[in-house]
Amino acid sequence: MNNKKRILTGDRTTGRLHLGHFIGSLQNRVKLQYEYDTIVLLADVQALTTHFEKPELIKESIVDVAIDNLSVGLDPEKTTIALQSQIPAIAELTVFYSMLVSVNVLRHNPTIKTEAKQYGYSDLTYGFLGYPVSQAADITFCNADLVPVGEDQLPHLELSRKIVRRFNELYGKGRTCITVPEAMLSDTPRLVGLDGNSKMGKSLGNAIYLSDDEKTIADKVRNAVTDTNRIAVSDKGNPEICSVSKYHRAFNRTEYDNICEMCRNASIGCVACKNNLSEKLNNILSPIREKRRYYESNVNLVKEYIRSGNERANAIGNETIASVKESMGLVMDKI
Repeated sequence: MNNKKRILTGDRTTGRLHLGHFIGSLQNRVKLQYEYDTIVLLADVQALTTHFEKPELIKESIVDVAIDNLSVGLDPEKTTIALQSQIPAIAELTVFYSMLVSVNVLRHNPTIKTEAKQYGYSDLTYGFLGYPVSQAADITFCNADLVPVGEDQLPHLELSRKIVRRFNELYGKGRTCITVPEAMLSDTPRLVGLDGNSKMGKSLGNAIYLSDDEKTIADKVRNAVTDTNRIAVSDKGNPEICSVSKYHRAFNRTEYDNICEMCRNASIGCVACKNNLSEKLNNILSPIREKRRYYESNVNLVKEYIRSGNERANAIGNETIASVKESMGLVMDKI
């Protein structure tokens, strides 16, 4: 019997994953898979909330995102990789949960507000507004104990917890029907974009992707925003406002303090600093790219991992939805 606590995590299938995903979730995900029963959702339904007009991108990204996860070290023998749209229990739970949440609560969710502004949405679709409800269903179809999140995702998770508590109060008859998920808060700082933006994002055009080749990485780093007040090599720089220094802090810890000191003393120029970073990033990403090439040559194997994951996820989800319907009285022998 598996007594491990269960983790639910995943990625939206809106394109290949980047360094922000790597440092923010993927590295930790690989470590956690040995300690927890881990389910990784390829969130193609949630991808529709912002990319419903790009079905081909979503379809292509399913395999791409799965390969990114496998390339960084996710073990399909230890981790369940499943496709969200192929798990009916999630869709059913989304409908049931939607009865327990008011529109005003969804409209005032700070994450929804931030993302609506980011995408330039003035008139929200039902699916976009209800994203947190769908996310609650993602988390609870498998009765996940823990959800790895950053601080920006805490409002979503807290709403999920409120929904589950409300459901248990209404239908539990003194017992816990659905596990109330807990946050596993990441202490990893958010990786800034190459343009100095506070967030690296697929839609912002400021990302380094795990699949980028050496030349692409060198070109992107070469054009990254540094201290705009530093014109000549002899000018003293300020690492605190330089996006490149933040990458050194994340991926080049052993040299970070020394590089910052040399920048402040004008004993290293931005070109040399960027070349150093490109080398470090390529050293990290080289084995990941090698694994990616293997999986790209064996796409049918990747699809089989997803199919196997779907089977396990559905076995779990079917048990959950049967219990939920029993609690709600939605079974034939109750009619």
